[in-house]
Amino acid sequence: MDILNFAMIGLGLAMDAAAVSMCKGLAVCQVKPKHCLIAGAYFGIFQGVMPAIGYALGHTFSTLIDSYAYWVSFALLVLVGANMLRESFDKEEACECASASFAPRVMFPLAVATSIDAMVTGVSFLAKPLPELLVAVAIIAAITFVISALAVKLGSLVGDRYGTAAERLGGIILILIGVKILLEGLGVL
Repeated sequence: MDILNFAMIGLGLAMDAAAVSMCKGLAVCQVKPKHCLIAGAYFGIFQGVMPAIGYALGHTFSTLIDSYAYWVSFALLVLVGANMLRESFDKEEACECASASFAPRVMFPLAVATSIDAMVTGVSFLAKPLPELLVAVAIIAAITFVISALAVKLGSLVGDRYGTAAERLGGIILILIGVKILLEGLGVL
């Protein structure tokens, strides 16, 4: 079981949620612990559930991609990572979540939007047995919960100064993990 790899994937995936959480912290006049817990719960749960959905969808089509699983993992992780990098350079998207509301009608769409890449990443776990998927899901959810909760507070302290850098770092991490999976699949590592 590759717990370190799961943790790195979780860290990379959490960066979108961290950037949004920082924006939420920036928008709130005074951050309370409940704000941190709400953001952590929404983003953590969705980042954890979506890879399992991607895994299930991938298994449905596994006979089509079984012998190319490492190529599929590589392509998906690089695409998600590259998209995160592209979005981090899009100045118009900066802190689009400037609403100070933590109501479900606001948090639900943000959680879904930031976890689509996690669903796609779940397809890259096809070669893993179900127990490892459950460990990966738990690690990704826990990391995202903690990072999102802290990012709300951090956002209130430092503003949107580091949100884009966090998203860029997440994109780079996912690309590097994709390259590692490809190299392992090709027998280079």
